[in-house]
Amino acid sequence: MPHALEFGLDTFGDVTAAPDGTPKTHAQVIRDLVEEAVLADRLGVDFIGVGEHHRADFAVSAPEVVLGAIAARTTRIRLGSAVTVLSSDDPVRVYQRFATVDAVSGGRAEVILGRGSFTESFPLFGLPLEKYELLFEDRLDLFARLLPQEPVTWQGRTRAPLDGQRIFPLVENPPLRTWIGVGGSPQSVIRAARYGLPLMLAIIGGEPARFAPYADLYRQACGQLGIAVPPIGVHSPGHVAETDEAAREAMWPAYRVMRDRIGAERGWPPMDRAEFDREVETGSLYVGSPETVARRIAATIRVLGIQRFQLKYSAGALSHDHLMGCIGLYATRVIPLVREMLG
Repeated sequence: MPHALEFGLDTFGDVTAAPDGTPKTHAQVIRDLVEEAVLADRLGVDFIGVGEHHRADFAVSAPEVVLGAIAARTTRIRLGSAVTVLSSDDPVRVYQRFATVDAVSGGRAEVILGRGSFTESFPLFGLPLEKYELLFEDRLDLFARLLPQEPVTWQGRTRAPLDGQRIFPLVENPPLRTWIGVGGSPQSVIRAARYGLPLMLAIIGGEPARFAPYADLYRQACGQLGIAVPPIGVHSPGHVAETDEAAREAMWPAYRVMRDRIGAERGWPPMDRAEFDREVETGSLYVGSPETVARRIAATIRVLGIQRFQLKYSAGALSHDHLMGCIGLYATRVIPLVREMLG
């Protein structure tokens, strides 16, 4: 039976600018984020994902707490992470926190597990960066064992073993919906298939079509394992405004500052306007009018055969007012247009 097509929004809780141009406090950014999620729920968006970071330019380090606040003020939108950095957390505690979000939200919680693209959490929590791969592999294996909610006996290499222990609270309608976030590694794609977990492709640069081999590899691996293919999703950044020009002019200054700040840490050259425009026109930035963004999303859904698209709508200092406007247009115009285009 085919999976229903879903549309989501993602935010990392980027520190936005106040009307006078100064950065808002982390506390105000988090309160604004809750209001953004409330609007998305009211307008019928299927999912909102909240990222986890441990640095000054992103306000959210404890997404489950924010999701709990959103749960209390919403009724239908599914609530998840974008992503949970499992490598530097304890799988049992992650499961317990999301099981708690699932309880307070009436069964709407999801978790997207990944290694994350930032490494600040490793020194913060006293974990060796040289064990980056081992930590994720070990902790994902334990997390997968928790999903059936049966007594767990497990031994790994990075935390204490479990011997017939049960984990509480229990999810009312197990299993807890769990995705694996992947940035472009074939090994990660096959790992997701091996555990039978949905795949979330983080496409943040270049043409989306270049990820088609990963989607195909995932489907092939599931077939070889003899399991039904779980959903595949895409996470990509973007901004929607009334016109293409308005969307580009709103996003470009904030996106450039954010991209160059992160790029300087990673040895990337500064981004110029021509590169930004190329990413908007043919790459992974879904920026423009509702019609333009809808066409781009529909094309991505077709070429990759995905079942969920998540727009990362926050972008550096881009203001809360801009974000609310983007959410409104995405929900009321982009999503219906994409559904119409796909028939």
